[in-house]
Amino acid sequence: MPRITVNVDGTHYTDEVEPRMLLVQYLRERAGKVGTVIGCDTSNCGACTVHLDGRSVKSCSVLAVQADGHDVTTVEGLAQDGRLHPLQQAFHDNHALQCGFCTPGMIMQALDLLAEVREPDDQQIREGMEGNLCRCTGYQNIVRAVSDAAQRMQPGAGPEMEHTEDTPAPRTPADEQAQPKVRRS
Repeated sequence: MPRITVNVDGTHYTDEVEPRMLLVQYLRERAGKVGTVIGCDTSNCGACTVHLDGRSVKSCSVLAVQADGHDVTTVEGLAQDGRLHPLQQAFHDNHALQCGFCTPGMIMQALDLLAEVREPDDQQIREGMEGNLCRCTGYQNIVRAVSDAAQRMQPGAGPEMEHTEDTPAPRTPADEQAQPKVRRS
């Protein structure tokens, strides 16, 4: 089996993986990043969107071995120092979710869009979010949240951004072990 080393949300993982294992499976099953959801398994819905070296990808269309030597950021890696990322906060403040299933992928895709277009208009947001589907919201609050986040964020949007809100991020068991570490299997 191939051995991979990947940096996921600041933690280095070294594992042996099946050659056919998808990145979404690796993130959920090996790295414990269950915020990255499995939706359609065909790259149609975008629910599994993560960043690979700073660019959004649908992790159901990437093999784990393709991530070897690369950096992966999940929605769980956006909150820092106990505070939500401005985009996460904007989704919360603008009620840009209902069931929440698509939300992690929407946030990761929106972050990629905002890295390219500092102040997108509604049409640019809708076009930039194509490929990320939501069955609940009608998208208007999602567009509103992305627009709001653009106002909250500085140029060069990314996970390393300064946080502009004081809302604490929800605590998880992983927060207790937030120190970078090397994991070997």
